[in-house]
Formats: sequence, structure tokens, C-alpha cells
Amino acid sequence: MSDKHGGQMKLKLTRVRLGQGGTVKKLSISAAIVLGLAGAANAADMPIPTKAWTPPAAVPAACTGLTDFLLSNCLLSWYGVTFYGTVDMGGTYQTHGTPFDPNFPTGASYFLNPTNRSAGFGLGPNAMSQSNVGVKIIEPIAGGWSFVSQNELAFDPYSGLLANAPQALQNAIGVPQTQQLLPVDSSRWGWLAGTNAAGVSSPVYGTLLFGRQNSLLNDAVVAYDPMGAAYAFSPIGYSGKVAGAGDTEEARWTTAIKYRVNIGDFRLAVEGQPIGGSTGGYDAYNPNNGAISGGIGGDIKNVVPGVISLDVFGTFEKDAVNIGTNYAAGPTLNSSGLAIGNFQPAFLTATVSNQTSVMAVGKWSFGSWGNTPPPVVGKAAPAPSGPSGIPLTLYGGYEWVQYANPSDPQSSFNDDGFSFLLGPSGVNGHGQAAGGNNTSINNNAYNSNCGKGAGCTDQIFQVFWVGAKYGITKNLDVIGAYYHYDQDQFVITTAKNECANPTQLGQCAGTGDMASAVLDWRFLPKWDAYIGTFYSTFGGGLVKGYLASSNLATTSGVRFRF
Repeated sequence: MSDKHGGQMKLKLTRVRLGQGGTVKKLSISAAIVLGLAGAANAADMPIPTKAWTPPAAVPAACTGLTDFLLSNCLLSWYGVTFYGTVDMGGTYQTHGTPFDPNFPTGASYFLNPTNRSAGFGLGPNAMSQSNVGVKIIEPIAGGWSFVSQNELAFDPYSGLLANAPQALQNAIGVPQTQQLLPVDSSRWGWLAGTNAAGVSSPVYGTLLFGRQNSLLNDAVVAYDPMGAAYAFSPIGYSGKVAGAGDTEEARWTTAIKYRVNIGDFRLAVEGQPIGGSTGGYDAYNPNNGAISGGIGGDIKNVVPGVISLDVFGTFEKDAVNIGTNYAAGPTLNSSGLAIGNFQPAFLTATVSNQTSVMAVGKWSFGSWGNTPPPVVGKAAPAPSGPSGIPLTLYGGYEWVQYANPSDPQSSFNDDGFSFLLGPSGVNGHGQAAGGNNTSINNNAYNSNCGKGAGCTDQIFQVFWVGAKYGITKNLDVIGAYYHYDQDQFVITTAKNECANPTQLGQCAGTGDMASAVLDWRFLPKWDAYIGTFYSTFGGGLVKGYLASSNLATTSGVRFRF
């Protein structure tokens, strides 16, 4: 389920003065990578993800010392190489939380998970951004083209361990649900936790990148989520379900080819994972056996106050994988929404499916505080210090996802470091019983062989969100958002009426409602302090197997981005 997302890459040009007035050109990439951001801008302020690079008017200088590094917006940039990172640390109080997990990317269970169960205070890492370190390079080639490269690792600031959801899942095998931490799937896997890509870029012809990258939907979530995909305040940031076209592992593809280009105020983007076959994509460390995604968008200017940005994306993923914990017998919720009954040791199930997604997103910016330009001496009065227009941005988004049975049913395959086996004879790929290595495969989640009721059909999942951000001052924002999940009933019921109590069957219809509010203060160029609260609740089939049906997480912390 969980995972944080990445953002837009933009290229920056600086000059460093050397000795006797000589200069050396220095190029760097300032990348806003989700599930952690490089640079000092809030994630919700990042450029539209499908926009290719256009040279900025001004960029920060390179750092000259430790004080400069800590207190100014300088870059750690030398001779075309820029080092960047994020450290985000805080604390949280939750009404139904989970103990701190040093391996899982979020660390804390801000969003309602199957293992959320107890009230109390706890560590709150990565609340606004995934802590990370990375290096980015840009070197001119010829004709306006440049070579670009980016490599990044994500980590937990308290444990110092790499963000590693498969390790969190591994730790849950054989452990009762009431003793587990956060055994939830993610696209962040140790050394593959972030971005590892290289390519070429031109201000005119666009940017072409090869390697492990965010999906286009992942980029869109960062740009169009009012919370900037913050773990502690956004379900579509905490969980990669939306960014992965239905499965969180799909939020990043390892052998991706991504191209984006601007044409005036319009933009185009396309991304593919071309390695296919029955297991070819998995063997290349992808979460699928082939995928394609495209997007088109643009900005509407000079028609209404401010700027309206709109983008639409379509995605198809073949044999997509989602890993979940499974139990021989799961809990039952009482009238108070708390779990009762048996708690059996867990095993892991890989559900394999074909997935189709359509996403439409937009935002309307009425103005901003921006950077106050210096006065032109002798020619004009100083520029006003107030905002340009109303410092308000409205956000909205919608995604429709269809799950169908996979093109290539699996009997055994490798994913995220696990070797998955079909399970004992007679299970027929339902994933309801473990094989010899405590894993199973579900090839039939969306057809007549699903093992529930009279069978299952394709599943439809929908999500929409709205929100707003207002700049109280140049350095103080208030942000609010609302999110809604809707799952249709995809089990065919019998005379037993299996969905009479929909919380007892995950294939029954279900809904989720989530709301959050945050106050974010940027007290220095690279530093901000924040406090906010996030409420999440599930009902119907979406809460099946959960230990609680709601959670209220209030979190505060400090973030340093360089």
C-alpha cells in the first residue's frame, strides 16, 4: 500500500567566479523527488510534472562554507555535479497507530493500515518528505543538448536504514497481526528506493530519460496533491495506490523510458516499460511484465484570473504485482470498529493483475508571494513586498482504475527479493494458503475462479480529491484537503448473500474518507517546521482484515532540504 512519490526535474545553470575574474560554467539539476524533495520549495509548489526543462531566470550560488550551507539557499554544486538531500524528523500522536517500523518508508502509520491498533505518541519521520540523499549531473553536449543523470537513496532518519518495504514484509512472516509493525507493499526497495536514471535534455526538444523512474502518475500526484504527497497528511502520498495505477509497486518502473516536451503552453509526456514476456519484466526488477503511460496537458492563461493547469493521463500495466499479508483466519470487527477473534501467523500473497487507469488533474493558482525583485536603481521605485494576486491555489484530481486477471498467470516468480510460489495443490491460484516458503500467488482475483461467492468480475476503484493552499505570509502556508476512495462490489453473491455484512469480505463494496490540515512555516531557506492532523476511515470491503476502522494522526516536525 504505502509509498511516497517523486516529482519534477528542472535544470539550473550557475557561474562560479575563479581568481582573476575568470569564470567556469556550472550546471546542476534541481530535482523535486517525491517520496523526498531536493531543493527548498514545498512539494505542492513544484512545476507541472510533464513540463520539460526551460532555463530559470536565476539560481542559487554554490555553498562557500558550513554556515552558508545551513542558513542560505546555496547549492552543494561543483563542476556539473550537485549533491542534494532531505532530512525530515518529528513526532506523532495517533488514536489507532502502529509501533515505529525502521524499515518501512514512512516509518509511522499515519494512514490507516491493517495493523493500526493502539493509541499513543511515537516517532514521526518523513512526515512531509521522504528523507533522502542523491547526486544529479548535467553536462552540455552540443546543439543545446545536455547529458543528465540522477541517482538517489531514501532512508529513515531515526534508524539510518534504507527505505525497504520488502524487509518490513519479510519481518511479518510468521508473526500474528497484533504484533506486526508495517508489513505493507511499496515501490521503495532498499537500493532501488529512489531514482536511478540518465538521459539527454534540450529546452526545445524535451527530455528523454532511461532507468528507474517515477511513473507519470507519480509525478502528477506530487504536482496536483494539495499536500504535496506528504506521508503524514495525504493518503495518495502515503500510499502509492493512486500513483501506481492501482498498485503501489507500480509507482516506479526500473527499466523505464520517459519522454516529455513543451509546445508553447501545451505539454506531452509518454513513458514505457518495454521488457515483457511471461516473467521478463520481473527478471529486470520491474513490478510488471510491460507497461505504457501517456499524458497531455496545458496551462490556461490570460482568460481567467491567475493560471489554470490541467493534465490527463492514461496507463496500462501488464501482470502488475501487489504484495499483501495474508492469514489463515482474519479478525472480525465489533460494533466499535475494533478487532476481535483469532490472529494467525502471517504469510505473503502476490496478487497478479492487468490494470488500466485514467487520471485527470488540475489546479488553479490565483497568485503567489513569489520572490520580491530588487529595485532598479534610478529607474523605478522598489517593488512592493506583498503577494502578486491572491496567494491561493485550488487543487483537484480524479482517477479511475480497472483490475482484471493477468495476461500471464504465474506459478512461480521473483518480486522485490521474494520468490513467490503458487501454494499447495488444489488452491488453484487463489492465494488463500501458503506454499512451502510462506508465500502464495493469486492469479484469479478478478474472474470466476476467485474462490469467493459465485466468483468475481473485474474490479473498479475510483478516487477523487480536492484541496487548497493559502499563503498567509511569504513563508507561512495553511493547507487543507479531502480525499475519497470508492470500491465497487466485484464478487458475485449467492443465496448466502456474502456482502450482507460487507466488512467480512474484501470483494464487497467499500469506501474511504480522509481529510487533513497543515500549517507549514519556512523559517529559513532550507528549513521548515510544520504541524498538522490527518483523519482516515474505511468502511465496507475496504476495512476487511483491519484491526481498526479509523485513525486520527496529529504530527509535527522539522525538515531540512539542501
